[in-house]
Amino acid sequence: MKKIYYAICGLLLLASCTSLPENVTKVNQQPKIFPDYAGVAIPAEIAPMNFDYSGGNYDCLDLVVKGSKGGEIHLNGDAVDFDVDEWHELTAKNKGGKLTFTLSVEADGQWTQYKDFEMKVSDFALDEWGLTYRRIAPGYEVYGKLGIYQRDLSNFDEFAILENTQAPGACLNCHTSNRTNPNQFTFHVRGEHGATLIQQNGKREWLKAKNDSLKGSMVYPYWHPSGNYVAYSTNTTHQSFHAVKDERIEVFDQASDVFVYQPATHELLLDTLLMTKDHYETYPVFSPDGKTLYFCSSTAEPIPEGYKNIKYNICKIAFDPTTGKYGNKVDTIFNARALGKSATHPRPSYDGRYIMFTMADYGCFPIWHREADNWLLDLKTGEAKPMTVANSKNTDSWHNWSSNSHWFVFTSRRGNGLHTRLYIASIDEKGNISKPFLLPQRNPQAYYEDLLDSYNTPDFTSKKVEFDNRAAGNEIMSDKRIETKVK
Repeated sequence: MKKIYYAICGLLLLASCTSLPENVTKVNQQPKIFPDYAGVAIPAEIAPMNFDYSGGNYDCLDLVVKGSKGGEIHLNGDAVDFDVDEWHELTAKNKGGKLTFTLSVEADGQWTQYKDFEMKVSDFALDEWGLTYRRIAPGYEVYGKLGIYQRDLSNFDEFAILENTQAPGACLNCHTSNRTNPNQFTFHVRGEHGATLIQQNGKREWLKAKNDSLKGSMVYPYWHPSGNYVAYSTNTTHQSFHAVKDERIEVFDQASDVFVYQPATHELLLDTLLMTKDHYETYPVFSPDGKTLYFCSSTAEPIPEGYKNIKYNICKIAFDPTTGKYGNKVDTIFNARALGKSATHPRPSYDGRYIMFTMADYGCFPIWHREADNWLLDLKTGEAKPMTVANSKNTDSWHNWSSNSHWFVFTSRRGNGLHTRLYIASIDEKGNISKPFLLPQRNPQAYYEDLLDSYNTPDFTSKKVEFDNRAAGNEIMSDKRIETKVK
């Protein structure tokens, strides 16, 4: 007897199990599978949706996948492992249709056929090469291996953009491209060799991490659509560890401001409306037309006794891309504090219709808040509501949009409550959201059981990020930095 999550080195589908279903008993229930892919909507370009049978011991699996618009795949063996080309041929043929999965399981010489389940093949193209993300141990108590990686979404290939083994002691975080285009790329390096990277068309500049006019480093970046500016937050961040059950780590700011950086001149564009003493400002993002800067703002509270009173609203200020000047007033566009909540990490859809954000009970760093959910603010109607279909009973947070604004990726602890994993879902013109699916892996059960890292800060990328990690590691350790100046 075998279990599907046992890894058998070198064993391919069809290698040992060749029994075909006969004298089959049909049951009126869907099979237990991991991941739970029943009823999800997928882009035609996605990697094969391999899954494991998790309903108990078995000897053999038999799977038939039929497309509503034609095409069929038949697998028989020890595992569900689709050929990449055959899978894409089937999904391309059935775009706008559905795939029906019929799974039969043999155990102790008896075949059982389960009730069919379906996947919808979306009309919406993915329009992205892949994902970028950071992988890091789920706690921050001690320094360990971490890195920024990229994954080809059409298959299972993963590549390191930069790992901290190439810059010992460095903490790599807060990376982002300009509207998924990695020709403009930035991330921050914390630690003794701290710096902020600006890479444009393969040319790297390492900025001095701190400026005398800032309270901290240049973090939480977001590119202006023109590529002429990058918005950052500067934060004095601390973490503490809860002594109560089910609460692990609390990360909070004791000071934070928002500003814009102009790479061409190495200038910081500061404004007193975004750098107030009685508020914490953080998580800046530009609107798709580049004329508005959104950010989060909370009243400053005494730390540590007042940390649960830190509750962020989503605000905006006008921005003139021609002059680099801000408007003369700040407006609140979503008052989470009035609801007794905190709204963080706003991400505008690139079509200008929505802002997706994370809602938690308090604070600016909700990744350890079990109650954290993702919400959607409709910029046309001003209505905000939870993304119920995509949310879970555990933490759902950090998210980003695809360039066509029909797909989004986010992190969730819905699996084991400890590790964050990546989930992808779609949204249509009416705001209807599909059931999210876990990022596909070739051997999903074994992969996710063996992976000790958490995923965070995911973003789509329109093409593979070209990055000389060896040279970059040497440059980080060299401490050669470009000074920034205030305009």
